Formats: sequence, structure tokens, C-alpha cells
Amino acid sequence: MKNLKNSNTFDAIVVGSGMSGGWAVKELTERGLKTLVLERGRDVRHIVDYPTTHMMPWEFEHRGTPSLAIRQANPIASKHYIFKEDAMHFVVKDDEHPYVQEKPFDWMRGYQVGGRSLLWARQTQRWSDYDFEGPLRDGFAVDWPIRYKDLAPWYSYVEKFVGITGHKDQIPHLPDGEFLPAFEMSCLERHFSDRVKEHYKGKRHVITARAAHITEAQPIHLEQGRAKCQHRAMCQRGCPFGGYFSSNSSTLPWAERTGNMTLRPHSVVHSVIYDENKKKAVGVRVVDAITKQTTEYFAKLIFLNASALNTNLILLNSKSKIFPNGLGNDSGTLGKYIGFHNYSGRVTADYDGLHDFYADGRRPTGGYIPRFRNVDQQETDFLRGYSVSFGSQKKDKPKNDWGVDLKNNLLGTSREGWAIGMQMMGETIPKEHNWVRLDENRTDDWGIPLLKMSVDFDENDQKMLQDFYEQLSEMLAVAGFTNIKTSHTHRNPGSENHEMGGVRMGRDPQTSLLNAWNQLHACPNVIVTDGSCMTSTATQNPSLTYMALAARAVDHVVKELKNGNL
Repeated sequence: MKNLKNSNTFDAIVVGSGMSGGWAVKELTERGLKTLVLERGRDVRHIVDYPTTHMMPWEFEHRGTPSLAIRQANPIASKHYIFKEDAMHFVVKDDEHPYVQEKPFDWMRGYQVGGRSLLWARQTQRWSDYDFEGPLRDGFAVDWPIRYKDLAPWYSYVEKFVGITGHKDQIPHLPDGEFLPAFEMSCLERHFSDRVKEHYKGKRHVITARAAHITEAQPIHLEQGRAKCQHRAMCQRGCPFGGYFSSNSSTLPWAERTGNMTLRPHSVVHSVIYDENKKKAVGVRVVDAITKQTTEYFAKLIFLNASALNTNLILLNSKSKIFPNGLGNDSGTLGKYIGFHNYSGRVTADYDGLHDFYADGRRPTGGYIPRFRNVDQQETDFLRGYSVSFGSQKKDKPKNDWGVDLKNNLLGTSREGWAIGMQMMGETIPKEHNWVRLDENRTDDWGIPLLKMSVDFDENDQKMLQDFYEQLSEMLAVAGFTNIKTSHTHRNPGSENHEMGGVRMGRDPQTSLLNAWNQLHACPNVIVTDGSCMTSTATQNPSLTYMALAARAVDHVVKELKNGNL
């Protein structure tokens, strides 16, 4: 038994191999710690396990659209934009890990090595103090225990390794980063940007989206074996060039070559093991996804990066005499104050002009409008705000024409004009009645209680949605667009990812779970740096912040470990 325990003992354990887990592994192994990576899904190796990456549209059985039988068998997963024939093998099917919905919630998951880093939209914006100070200033949630200055050097550290394309836009509430050359706007997007800047006197910004794509490979990217983005715009299939960042192409191979990483796929983490005598966590209990056999692994440091809701599930299921309601849950806030981003609004419009121009090639990102509401002052009857992502295209595409008509169409000289489409990404306010907890009666195939969810939109979200409709319609009209239309996706919370919270950071152990270094207040050798740690959601895509938090946390706890404080 002692020899078995020795063989199952490491310096650190990382649960989850996705965006934040990959960064935790990279940083731990680089510092010399023997690190076990536990992933509940199958292994996916860079390049060799991207089965559709080079397939042509006609090579898919249904030209990319899943069959009716598959859609009917997956009413939740099939709602997601990524659930197509080229990438649905990276998405958890509805019957593979069920959960309980007290209110409708569409939980999108990627159970494989790399997690959803294979599927993300690659949008990367820094937070600012407008965001970290938001809860304290606006009177919701609890105060973040960190500010922008605490994370700024770690944003830079991560950005240089990942490869981020963008412009230095000098927007106070959207800090600039370490950028590679930006993708250019289309002529229509430049027109829109110029008119908005002119009309709103520089108070609203229309910029090129910042994204995790290599546009000019630096030595650090070449050392990772990654190359320049090829503009294929098929990123969700897995990029064989490593042009966009994923755990599979970057952090995990980097960690593997140190010789300090042990990767164990098909490992469903049941709970964290807490030693009541030592007053700290000593390991994790794991159920083999295939054999259902239970094994225990031990380490001095335990990083939970299982994705936001699964990390909540693990901690809620980690019960002991000292923590009967879940590990570290002295505050009673574990599983509560779940947040997400509201993507429900859309605006489309036409533009009759710029007929001498044509869109050429493919671009893996689009345009971006940073939050402009309630920034300098509270100006609306709702809290916080929203950002906007958008793209444009020429409406006149080559048709089945002949002769002069075909030539003119191919040259882009027809008069059909342009179309633009926009979607909001609204900040939701974390609320105590938006929660997840363990079901008392039902368990999954691995003997773990099902996760029960009760998460919903509220009045603040509805007011924000209406404001998005009004303001974006006004901005488009100012820029000369016509046929402006608004629409609602009617999607449930969760359907666009970005679930956050439940294990939030804070200054006070009575109202939060984690300290300023992402350690559990009550068990500091357990560290959480995935979406569950978020105190609020802001209006930026969150992955860059997860990665920066993970790198920063590793740096701190490894120093604490070496100093004998853990």
C-alpha cells in the first residue's frame, strides 16, 4: 500500500487541461514540480487528433449540418453554434453527462485533453480597474481582492507566449497589451468606425477585435512549434499550424518537454481529500471514466481547473466533518452568485455604398465595440454594460450568371451593397439566487451527484438588451446604414459559454471562497483559477484573465511552498 501511495504521489495535481489548467501545468512543470494532470475526457494530441481539419465541405456526409437524428438526440448541445459535423466530436453530448435544470440552462462542455481551448472564439481583451472596481463602486457582489496593477504584468507575460493580434487603441477601460500586427478592418468597418468616432466625439470606439492568433510568429512561438495563422477560419476543427492558441498546441507540449508532467485522461475527479489532522488537502479521489475503478492521488498543491461549474461540483462533493457543505465553504457561498454573459441581442443592417470594393479572403476574427455605457458615470437605469462583436460582408456574391453579368459580379461592380451583423455580450450581475448545488437523489455513471442548476436572466438583463437595440440602431443610422433590424436569439443562459462564479475571490472569508492569490481561504493549498473564481463577469471575453490568474497564482504558491508556508 505504501509503494502504491508513493507511485501516486506528486508535487502538484492539476484537475482539467483546458485554458487555465494548461497554464497551471506549464508554470508548475517549468518550476520543477512533478505535476499530475487529470482530464476526465480522452486524449487529444496536437495535429494527429484533429480528424476534420483538412476536410472539404463536400466530404462531410451532410455538408456540415448534423443529421436530424443527432440533433433530436442532443437538444441542448445542438443549440450551440459549434455543434456542426466538423467539430461536434469535441462537444459533450446530452446523454454523456446529464444534469438537473430547475431553470433552463444550456451547459456546453468539451471533455477531452485541451477542453474548450480547442473550441473557443479566441477573443482576448484585458480587464481594467473599471471592471475590478465595479462591484465595490456599483454595489453588487463583493469587492475584488485585486486590481489591474496586480494582473497587468501577468497579462503581458501570457500575451507574449500566446500570441495576440490587435492595435494599441489607447482606450482607458480596455488596456492595450503585447500585440502582434492586427487583422485589418473591411472598408465598411472602417467607414463605420470613422463615423462613430466623429459623431460621438471619441466617446465610443469601433476597433479591430483582439484575438489569440499569430500574425507574425516570434521566436517564442516558433519554439513552441507554432506558425503564422493561415486565415483558414476553420479554427474549431483544431489548427494543425498552431496559428491560434490552444492547450494542445502550446502549454501542454511545453510542459511535457520538461519531463515533469504526467497526463492521465479518462479521469473523473470525484472529490478533494482533506486531512483533518493536517488541516489541509492531501490529494484527490478519481474514478476511471471507463473502468469505474476508484484511485487516490496525492500532492502538496491541488489546482482545480475543471471548468467553472465542474469545479463547483468537485468542491461541493468534497465533504468532511470540518466542511460538511463542501471544501472551504465556511461562507456558505459555494455554488452561489453564478454569472455568465448575455448574448441574446442581435442587430443587422445594410449599407448602400462602397461599391468599388469587394471582400477578399477569410479573417478568423471581426470587429469589436468596447463597453461604452456607465463607464465614466452611471447614465442608465441598469447596472454595468455590454460590448459588441460584429462582422461585415459584401452582399453581392458571384451567382449563376453568364458573360458580362458574371464578369461584373466577379469584379464586385454590382450595386447590392454590404451587410453588417452585430451581437451583444452583456455583463450579468451575480446574484445569490443564481446557484448550482448537488442533487440529493440522483448520481451520474461514476457515482457522483448530478449538478442541479437554477440560473436565469433578470430585469437588469432585459433593460440592457433594450439599450443595446436602441444604441446600436442609432449608431448604425448615424453611419448611413439602412434596413436596421433587431432580433432576440431566445437562447437560455449558458448557451454561449462563459459561465463564471460560485467559488468567487474576495477579501472577506465570510463572503467569498478565495483570496487574492486564488487560494481557498480555509484550505490554501487548493487553488482555483478557472471561471469559477470570478467575482463578476465584466464585458470582456474571460479566457485571457483566467490564464493570467493561473500564471500569477502558480508563481505565488510555489514561492510559498518553498518557504515552508504551505
